[in-house]
Amino acid sequence: MQLWFSEDQTRHIRISVRIKAVLHRETTPYQEVMILDTVELGRMLVLDDIIQVTEHDEFCYHEMMSHVPAFTHPRPRRALVVGGGDGGCVRELLKHPTIEQVDLCEIDEAVVRACRQYLPEVAAGLDDPRCRILIQDGIAYVKDCRDHYDVVVVDSTDPIGPAVGLFDEAFYRAAARALTADGVFVAQTESPFFFQDILLRARRNAEASFAHAALYWGVVPTYPGGFWTYTMGSKTVDPARPDPEALARRAAAVKTRYWSPEVHRQAFVLPPFVRDLVAR
Repeated sequence: MQLWFSEDQTRHIRISVRIKAVLHRETTPYQEVMILDTVELGRMLVLDDIIQVTEHDEFCYHEMMSHVPAFTHPRPRRALVVGGGDGGCVRELLKHPTIEQVDLCEIDEAVVRACRQYLPEVAAGLDDPRCRILIQDGIAYVKDCRDHYDVVVVDSTDPIGPAVGLFDEAFYRAAARALTADGVFVAQTESPFFFQDILLRARRNAEASFAHAALYWGVVPTYPGGFWTYTMGSKTVDPARPDPEALARRAAAVKTRYWSPEVHRQAFVLPPFVRDLVAR
């Protein structure tokens, strides 16, 4: 017998993954949480029937979400991850020698608990003494912060359920207030092939909230289209123009599989169809 999990990535496109076993399944006040053991992708976190993390390609996403903003900031010491209960972004941020504290603000403790048990390599950073786990609403937490974080990473699910507010301009403005004077913000902003409205809304929010706004991209095979975007906002540094020498010097201390100084710089070179989309 063959067992398959299927995700409706759009109304008309479905991805199916052959699975070996359902390792964990529970319904929380916020969502359904599943950990599946798959044939091709290793273990996989699924929230409300949407693939979030697979052992096979999670490094592509987590490295680009974390290292691009962390290397954009001249010397990050305190970072906040909103969402991201799997711990992948925490793990990557903790690789930076200057980081003293990473706060993870996750609304659903079941995600943290399940990933610690079934995805330990992804969640490894959650047990680091520099990591503080806050089980609460990230929108409310950020609203009450002022001038505290050097880097804010919004590792959210799609804009449904409790994540809807993370895509609003009010949240972007609150995140800007939570940052220090030279702080850097990043959010995952979906596929330019299938979710253009989300990407453009995020771009407008970043432009309204920060002195500098920039879009960059990377490849995540299990996400819709495989081509994924990230929207950055910065108070002082132009993210799209990193210093090549400083980038190379700092990169020597951080071990990665996807991110590199060259990938970092080229990620801001947008294909013409994306550049035209943003320009419109």
